[in-house]
Amino acid sequence: MSTLVWSEALSLSMPVMDATHQEFVDLLALVEASEDAVLLSNWKELVAHTEAHFAREDQWMQATGFAAGNCHSTQHAVVLDVLREGSRQGAAGHLAPIRQIAHELAMWFPHHAQNMDFGLALHLKSMGYDPETGLVGEPDKLPDQAITGCGGACGSTSQPPASPVAAEVSAHP
Repeated sequence: MSTLVWSEALSLSMPVMDATHQEFVDLLALVEASEDAVLLSNWKELVAHTEAHFAREDQWMQATGFAAGNCHSTQHAVVLDVLREGSRQGAAGHLAPIRQIAHELAMWFPHHAQNMDFGLALHLKSMGYDPETGLVGEPDKLPDQAITGCGGACGSTSQPPASPVAAEVSAHP
């Protein structure tokens, strides 16, 4: 049995993102349940899905003001490197690393979805971004400076915001 099962707790109330995440969870469950004879082919399907999944989210971030090196995209790159290493190990006949990585993914994904992807979903919704068309409904809400943090809800721009104390001092000289 899979260690991760899709549930409403993983939903971000963003249908395109939720459908992609549900497919990820289903493919991960397939990998975890795979017999050795089909493990590598199922793993490759999960890796291909994840590459497209992360590329789409990274494109959404780029289109809505994230810096190229933001921590969310960086985490995607690191996870993809690990998945690709699993593919290399599997191609060499070593299936145990794939099974271990799949187990780790099942523990990692809920945290990633409920934090980084949740922040991204809020960010996208706040400016009326349509992930299907790539159109920004409220372009005036795009950030003035690139977001370098992990998501719209927890991200930061390239310049730190003024502290509330500094704002209070300058308001009352």
